[in-house]
Amino acid sequence: MITYKKIIIIILTSLVCYPAAALERRDVTFKIFQFPANMIPRIDGKADDWAVVPNEYVIGTDQLVDDEGKWEKPDPNNLDVRVRVGWVKGINRLYFLYEAYDNYWDFSLPGLHNDTFEVVVDGDASGGPLIDKGHREMWIPEEVGAAAAKDERISDEEANWAIHSVHAQNYHIFTPAEGKDWTLAWGVQPWIKELPLANAVCNYDFKPGEAGKLVLEFWITPFDYAGPEGPARAVESVLWENKIIGLCWAVIDYDDVSSGGKNNGFWNLSRNHKMYGNASHLCAFQLMPLEEKFRKPIEAQWSFKVLDMDRRLVAFKDLSYGNITSWKWDFGDGTTSTEQHPLHQYKKAGSYVVVLDIEGPDGKSRRSKVWDVTVK
Repeated sequence: MITYKKIIIIILTSLVCYPAAALERRDVTFKIFQFPANMIPRIDGKADDWAVVPNEYVIGTDQLVDDEGKWEKPDPNNLDVRVRVGWVKGINRLYFLYEAYDNYWDFSLPGLHNDTFEVVVDGDASGGPLIDKGHREMWIPEEVGAAAAKDERISDEEANWAIHSVHAQNYHIFTPAEGKDWTLAWGVQPWIKELPLANAVCNYDFKPGEAGKLVLEFWITPFDYAGPEGPARAVESVLWENKIIGLCWAVIDYDDVSSGGKNNGFWNLSRNHKMYGNASHLCAFQLMPLEEKFRKPIEAQWSFKVLDMDRRLVAFKDLSYGNITSWKWDFGDGTTSTEQHPLHQYKKAGSYVVVLDIEGPDGKSRRSKVWDVTVK
């Protein structure tokens, strides 16, 4: 006989044994292109801003599968998609260009029945379920059964509000969206699809039931926490170079408005279609550094942190790029250092002009910051 105490022990054991994060397709890491700060793409439904993105960043129809075996691989003559993803250093946004040809675009109804580009993002790659149903299926051992383990004191609605897309977000993006919002933010936080957290423009010239090409350009903000109470307590996912995030998408194709709500194709970048509700089934995407052609041969850059304001102790960190052989710091108080990452203690309160000069085989560079470093 399984007692309530045994149920708790089994659940806790599964929590300990289950890995914190696991992503599908261990054999491939997809790349996210870094746009230079002076080349941030305009959200205008045009692809010209994306011409700088090399072909190696393009993810096409050939990468999509149906793990359930319900549909044949899409014929490019009937459905063909190309996706590129980008980011900009210092901005916690993911930019997307979705280009698709379909021989029958279905988008005349106001509900969920719509050709769809479904995107799921987990900004810290923490993995795990993002809908309540997936959460219970994941953590409740089969021998216990969901019904036996369910705590009747917590309603389905309360459980849903506690987890649905809170740590990873699901976007059902309508392609195209005619007479309705550009996407269903599937969860308890519809505010994530609005400016200033997201934006989208779709460009097409076909009518429902016709063939044609669609260009969808959009950006979203990934969140480590996005609760139902709104953006006040939300925590954006911080993006940095070479970071791995969880990301995936599916293409859902409808070819007949009279099909009774059923689609006739559902293909995934993941090898598990349940990625829609479990971030552990997403794919690994890497936030790439700038391509070499966008970089200067050598460029000075640095940051700092006040470690102890009472002692006026400041840590400086070199963030320069290139083949560097020497560093010279001028702390603005008459003292200098040739260390790469120096610590410096100021004797007097004040605001200082700090300068870093670097040098290497490819030249010299300087970075000055005026009054950023202030101690009291």
